[in-house]
Amino acid sequence: MDRQRAGDEGAGRGESDVTGVAPPEGDPAFWLAWSTRVHELLSQVLDGTPAAIAVLDTELRFRYVNDTLARMNGVPADEHLGRTVAEVVPGVEAGEDVLRAVLADGVARETISSGHTQADSSLERRYWHGAYHRLRQDGRTLGIVGIVLEISAARQEQRELERARERLALLDEAATRVGTTLDMDTTCQELAEFLVAKLADAASVKVLPEDGASRAPRDGSLRLRRVALAATPELEPAMRSLGRPGEVVDHRPGSSLVRCLADGRPVIDDLTDERHVACPESHTGDVSAYMAAGIHSALIVPLTARGHDVGTVTMMRAGASPLFDETDAVIAQDLAGRAAISLDNARRYTTEHNAVVQLQRALLAEPGRPHPDIDVAYRYRPAGRGVLVGGDWFETVALDDGRTLLALGDVMGHGLEAAVAMSRYQAMLRVVAAREPGPDRILLELDHLLHTTAADRPATCVIAIADPRRGTCTYASAGHLPPVLFRPDGRATVLPVPPGPPLGTGHSRYDALTTACEPGHTLLLYTDGLIERRHEDIDASLRRLTRVRGCPAPEDLLDQVLDQVAPADPEDDIALVAARYDRSDD
Repeated sequence: MDRQRAGDEGAGRGESDVTGVAPPEGDPAFWLAWSTRVHELLSQVLDGTPAAIAVLDTELRFRYVNDTLARMNGVPADEHLGRTVAEVVPGVEAGEDVLRAVLADGVARETISSGHTQADSSLERRYWHGAYHRLRQDGRTLGIVGIVLEISAARQEQRELERARERLALLDEAATRVGTTLDMDTTCQELAEFLVAKLADAASVKVLPEDGASRAPRDGSLRLRRVALAATPELEPAMRSLGRPGEVVDHRPGSSLVRCLADGRPVIDDLTDERHVACPESHTGDVSAYMAAGIHSALIVPLTARGHDVGTVTMMRAGASPLFDETDAVIAQDLAGRAAISLDNARRYTTEHNAVVQLQRALLAEPGRPHPDIDVAYRYRPAGRGVLVGGDWFETVALDDGRTLLALGDVMGHGLEAAVAMSRYQAMLRVVAAREPGPDRILLELDHLLHTTAADRPATCVIAIADPRRGTCTYASAGHLPPVLFRPDGRATVLPVPPGPPLGTGHSRYDALTTACEPGHTLLLYTDGLIERRHEDIDASLRRLTRVRGCPAPEDLLDQVLDQVAPADPEDDIALVAARYDRSDD
């Protein structure tokens, strides 16, 4: 079963949001599908907690229970599902009026219930403390999540309740601070820093190699890459000497980290135990170096997502900090379980991102050759690592009579499909350009071909055909940003090319613009990743581009434009084409 969160951060007044499509209220079909999707993740995160946790729909029927609640009620977890509280535990006064009030107004409430369940107990009467939060999505009430602790004594009740609250608060905070991007290294660093702030004096995150080469060739050690390292200011100098991000670390068979991954359970290393110190090969690192740095205990937790290992996180404590114990291990495993999902998502994204970038570069590596009297330069810069690569492309075609066609386009969408669609546009352009005389006719034919072949990814495109013999250049645009002409005196002008509809829409019309093509002028074609900014008008973005001064050679102009105009971490691909006619008049 796929694992998802039953609830996210509080959506106001103690409410929680549920991922997925919002159903009609109380829709049992939705809850059945929802339960299937989320049950595995909930079990992984919540089955180890001492708190009993349940998710109920709007009719107060169980849709999820963890192992603790099943044991508390004396009823197997699967026998709860679809039944009401009264049906499962008829001997308990569950306070249904409180639950229905939570459903009605969304205000989180706590209540005390009492009675007997089917579980064996020597107590004459049992008592439970419950906290309930409403689940909502898209304005619809979906149900309630309840957290229940059995009360054995007033002091024990307070202690357990505070622990449960602290643990849930910690998990909620981690959800907002770890996994904020789809960059794996960033996510690992966020996890290490969060653990140092909350549980440890130092933390190191290591991941298994993406190529599957997890075994050292000589002795069969387990090989991981250290991705992130964080420490308190007092311990940071010592940690820098013990390791650095990016290095490959081999762990001997039988060491703590290897045992942690093999068993899928946390491992605590007590460096104050003389028996452990006498057997250094069983530890997670260099014991003598750790002890010299004042580190007295380590906690290694596996990072596992979707049934496979991603890596490990190692936490260390030093000085006056207490030794790690089983309570720390349970909390750390909860945090690691959530972080592992984010890491796995980031790794999957990174793998696709790198594959698309390589495909994109391969497809753009060999544009056609222009005529000798046209100097042309190209640049392609992929989007930042946290953004899916798009379908930017460019092409050059040498036409009859000394003319040169320059084209640049942007396929709508991102990812592998957009990159593949890009290659179709390039191939079609080369065929159409050989038989159509002008850029407007070329765009019209491309639009017709793509529409009749049911292309599902429209694209913008701008075409310029330079004709040095006649001293002209003719342009046409299919919804693309206008070209910019850099003159010899250093001024830049946005060319008013009439924008037609994007390619692939069908029944379109495109108009051409012809201007003088003079030696020394440099033409720039670009995609929107160069200039577009969130919360900024496109006219302001274009003015930034036209403030670039000078008219260097095309290669130098592209370097200048990328340096002065392009964002440091672009949210979209950037493709550039610059061309200049340098030959003097015949």
